[in-house]
Amino acid sequence: MIRSSSALTAVLLNATLIVAPTITLAQDTATPESQAAEPAQTAPQTTETPQPAQDEAATADETAPDEADTAAPDRFPGVVDPILATTTRTRSDIPLVPETATWDGFHGQLNAQKYSPLAQITTDNVADLKKVWEVHTGDVSDGSGDVPATVWSATPVFANDTLYIGTPFYRILALDPATGDEKWSFNTDSTLEALTQPALKNRGVSYWENPEPVAGETCQKIVYIGTMDAQLFAVDADTGEKCTRFGKDGVLDVNQWNTVNDRFPFSVLQPPTITGNHVILGWAGKDWAYAEAPPGAVFSVDPQTAELQWAFETLPEEIRQKTGTANVWTHMSVDEGLNMVYLPVSSPSPNYWGGNRTEEIPYATSTTALDLDTGEVVWSRQWVHHDIWDYDINSAPTLMDITVDGQEIPALMQGTKMGFLFVVNRATGEDVWPIEERPVPGGDGTVDGEYYAPTQPFPTIPAPLLDQAEKPEIWPIADIVGMGSCSKLFDNLWYEGLYTPPTTKGEGTLAYPDSAGGVQWGGVAFDPESQTAIVNTSHIVQYIKLFSRENYDEQTGGSGNENGLYPQEGAEYGMSLNNAQNWLGMPCWKPPFGELVALDMHTGDVKWRKPIGSSQMYGFFMPESMGSPTIGGPAVTKGGLVFIGATMDAKARAYSLETGEELWSDQMEAPVVANPAVYEYQGRQYVAFIGGGNSILKPAVGDQVAVYALPE
Repeated sequence: MIRSSSALTAVLLNATLIVAPTITLAQDTATPESQAAEPAQTAPQTTETPQPAQDEAATADETAPDEADTAAPDRFPGVVDPILATTTRTRSDIPLVPETATWDGFHGQLNAQKYSPLAQITTDNVADLKKVWEVHTGDVSDGSGDVPATVWSATPVFANDTLYIGTPFYRILALDPATGDEKWSFNTDSTLEALTQPALKNRGVSYWENPEPVAGETCQKIVYIGTMDAQLFAVDADTGEKCTRFGKDGVLDVNQWNTVNDRFPFSVLQPPTITGNHVILGWAGKDWAYAEAPPGAVFSVDPQTAELQWAFETLPEEIRQKTGTANVWTHMSVDEGLNMVYLPVSSPSPNYWGGNRTEEIPYATSTTALDLDTGEVVWSRQWVHHDIWDYDINSAPTLMDITVDGQEIPALMQGTKMGFLFVVNRATGEDVWPIEERPVPGGDGTVDGEYYAPTQPFPTIPAPLLDQAEKPEIWPIADIVGMGSCSKLFDNLWYEGLYTPPTTKGEGTLAYPDSAGGVQWGGVAFDPESQTAIVNTSHIVQYIKLFSRENYDEQTGGSGNENGLYPQEGAEYGMSLNNAQNWLGMPCWKPPFGELVALDMHTGDVKWRKPIGSSQMYGFFMPESMGSPTIGGPAVTKGGLVFIGATMDAKARAYSLETGEELWSDQMEAPVVANPAVYEYQGRQYVAFIGGGNSILKPAVGDQVAVYALPE
């Protein structure tokens, strides 16, 4: 939604614009003449340990089409055309949904549906679910000692008849899936320093298996774990011993490619995306600290040797020195039948002022589809133009086959921080339901050097998950307890609807949804049988204020996890980001604070929505009718169930997929800020949750792995 007085500009986007990325191809044998005609470039021949390809890529760029020449002629036209595929791809016989139950990746499967075809646990018997084992890893810190606090968001991976867990101390645990007994463990001995994040962080491990295993050789099955200091480790999935052929003695130094604006390491906190013979990895950086930061890049390496196969850079070469990021810090999804990997790309730096990057950056804050074999762009859709709100695309898009008006469509749904769900054809990038460019607020004249995109993309179907048209309503109870402080704060915050820009005036700009996102990195789950999408939301109001350089230096106070002062060093403005709360820490905005939503993907309509969880403060739980902010995502099963943690009250829950009724819950030791895993072992169905905590929700931390099943 936008200001009610704004006129709408509804446009169906059918352009066939292609922008050439910077790509290095280890296997490319094209001649210089053919390079000039094709958008791909060549890379140096790689050895066992890949080497940086900056010089060679720059040489190849001289013969490639200039991005500015092939892009739209205006920097930010009123309607920005998407970058769409120029050729139609034909699906192979590889099914989107595996025929057998697997949970061998971060989202269960490469399609990011988080769906299990297991049906032993159903709506009729889920109330009988019992904890059959739990493990405490010991890898936990509340930050009170020498070790930084931990944020543990790992999804357990079930593969090779083993449950593999990554910890925030960068260890791998291989556990018996029925008992939790340890088979082996591996310690990376990584430095336990918060180099790029406010806490030690890990989102788990990845698994690869050789489809043609060589008898007698080790590392035909591999588990990978990344570290905050930019190292990717590969270990034998059977023994826990390092795979010495991988990189240098089992370790790939991802930071070798960090050659522009090297201000922090390429932290590998999200496990790589594994498909075929590709290990595809992005990286995480340090938010809101620098205007000039390392430019975003995604790398594909060989699963056994770590040889570089291709690299994709998200920023035009001519502006990489003066901006940065637009990286991929969350998981990716893959359609093996279409031979495409889908990148959720973040915003450029600095996040809340863009005067240094007014040129068009088409891949920033986008979903970009690449050819798996070459890393070339097939299509791309930008969801925020000139992003100055840190509205990263923060979750893997969910791939789904849906039937709309009798037509079967290979679709992709991209959840976003804005609370929008964009639905496009995943083969071409074209709209499934119209996506309109609509006018949005401009600046208030207080911020020098800034440019404001006149329009932004708005999906028409499904409707926004959060109402951003008007300033959120004040919660009367919080206002009374705060003696009118909420009313006073809201009166001093500028808000003209979604995409109101940051300002230096008053208390700043009201930000809704907040920087953590209306939809978080857990992403959207999907039941392919009923064609129902499930997504959890957070309703959080923050406020942003910009400070000129000299005024910022006068500010006092520190920074925390998505809260506090941040310098944006090198920019003309530093900034602050704060939750809209009264003196007691109560939210100033009216509940619910989080919801679980089901959508019928035949029509895009909401089937049901309900508050999820209980908010908690000072030991007191608020009524479940108020809901809770959420971090982490859902899983769905053929048994008609939605499993999810994600809430402040640290409970694991099961809901009816059909009605949204809560059918089961159990108390964990810390919030389950990770997607659950659903697997079958020796004929028994299990559901695994990790209670690790995240200080964005509350200070509680944990090291608990809890696994549930029906009584035998």
